[in-house]
Amino acid sequence: MKIAIVGTGYVGLVSGTCFAEMGLDITCVDTDTKKIEALNAGKIPIYEPGLDELVRRNVEAGRLHFTTDLRECLDSVEVVFSAVGTPPDEDGSADLKYVLEVARTFGRHINKYTVLVTKSTVPVGTARKVRAVIEEELARRGCEVPFDVASNPEFLKEGNAIKDFMSPDRVVVGVDSDRARELMAKLYRPFLINNFRVLFMDISSAEMTKYAANAMLATRISFMNDIANLCDRVGADVEMVRKGIGSDARIGTKFLYPGCGYGGSCFPKDVKALAHTGREYGYAMQVIEAVERVNEAQKSIVVEKLRLALEGELRGRKIAIWGLSFKPETDDMREAPALVVIDQLLEAGAAVSVYDPVAMDECRRRMAGREIRYERSKYDATKGADALVLLTEWKEFRMPDWTLLRSEMRGNAIIDGRNIFDKQEALAAGFRYLGIGK
Repeated sequence: MKIAIVGTGYVGLVSGTCFAEMGLDITCVDTDTKKIEALNAGKIPIYEPGLDELVRRNVEAGRLHFTTDLRECLDSVEVVFSAVGTPPDEDGSADLKYVLEVARTFGRHINKYTVLVTKSTVPVGTARKVRAVIEEELARRGCEVPFDVASNPEFLKEGNAIKDFMSPDRVVVGVDSDRARELMAKLYRPFLINNFRVLFMDISSAEMTKYAANAMLATRISFMNDIANLCDRVGADVEMVRKGIGSDARIGTKFLYPGCGYGGSCFPKDVKALAHTGREYGYAMQVIEAVERVNEAQKSIVVEKLRLALEGELRGRKIAIWGLSFKPETDDMREAPALVVIDQLLEAGAAVSVYDPVAMDECRRRMAGREIRYERSKYDATKGADALVLLTEWKEFRMPDWTLLRSEMRGNAIIDGRNIFDKQEALAAGFRYLGIGK
């Protein structure tokens, strides 16, 4: 079975590589010539554990190909996945120009029955727009070619994407024809051979499912951050509260960890887009809008705690930061709390030194021209520091050498933005420890 995937970003490249690993013939398409040249040379544009080896193996096996022209493979594929970006506009809505451009190219050049599947996260109603664009292009050509559109939102977690794709807990597929349903069932059967967990539904419901899933997870995070901030004020320990409510089977423990705010390519964008969709249809998504407000405020919480620990004065202080990416096992800094924290510290006149296992180059790119010291190790970053701020819960940060850390630092303030340190160990080593809700 041959398929094409348009877009070689995070979703497109992981999806294409995993499909190839299951024996399908995959052509990944991107208009970025340099990216395609790099991929053909074996250079992977994103960081995802295990992806580089998987790409190399499938390219060598002749199952994975890269091109800049979708027309090259349209006549030979049965399915085209659209995995292009949907960046947020200023009003929070999803920008569909790349999605609709894929539809135009599809409509201009298909010559046989093919299914166009939207894998990008798109607002409800996008499939209708995609279908209209394809029909418009076919009308211009003066021909009738059968086709279907479908929705197949992704649920990949950065840092664990390959496992998520190869062993999914569910696959959501929105279709409006039996022919498209049969083709999508055939495509996913190898992944779910022991437990076929494909959830077929109408296309609008599939589009909504992706937004609703991310909004629910974001809501749990913001809820716990709200609770944590109140715990700080009333003297409760949010970790105890989390265990207490998480033991209720109706609630569970996942995504109940407080911290310094969520980031990444999905939650911030999708929460904004869902709220915007509500406004478009005359309905205020009050819970979702509150989730976004809480999260934006939470990104400043560690700076507030720093001011408390350093008696209000940040100017001239050296602040060490451990962790830059929005989560471990990725170099992704989109909407990362680190961007807000660093910006606020620099504006306050602090000197900032940083360390992250993989996101240093991404930080340099995003904060080019800013006076930031990029250190080679976590302890290099803390030399002479008045305070240490933990923003990303990388494993290598979890058990620091407290004695060494105390001897290297000038001050003794620890701001644990992810609640990963042992508070009693930090206190015993002579540190002033401030966590989130602790």
